[in-house]
Amino acid sequence: MRRKRVLWFIPVAIVGMALFVFIGGEVVMRLWNWLLPDLFGFKQITFWPALGILTLCRILFGGGLTSHATDMRGRMRRRMAERWDRMTPEEREKYCQGRWGREGGEPKAGG
Repeated sequence: MRRKRVLWFIPVAIVGMALFVFIGGEVVMRLWNWLLPDLFGFKQITFWPALGILTLCRILFGGGLTSHATDMRGRMRRRMAERWDRMTPEEREKYCQGRWGREGGEPKAGG
């Protein structure tokens, strides 16, 4: 069951990332071409330089290319740890049986 979810998620994630990159590049290109030539006399740019500007800004001002994903994973782990601490032993048992198909104990690291 989990394998089917993962196999379904991979193409959706790839399409989502491509769509995000396309929209981001288009937004930067259109804003640049709308504002900067009139304000500062810069030349208009195409999609690829706009995508490069977006990437450069993300690296310089966004804390790197993976900071958001890393931060989100950390928050998710903290939330799950808090939930685990609030569960009764019976709730933990039920969760483990449903999640990993095994009995008792804390979840294995990484899975």
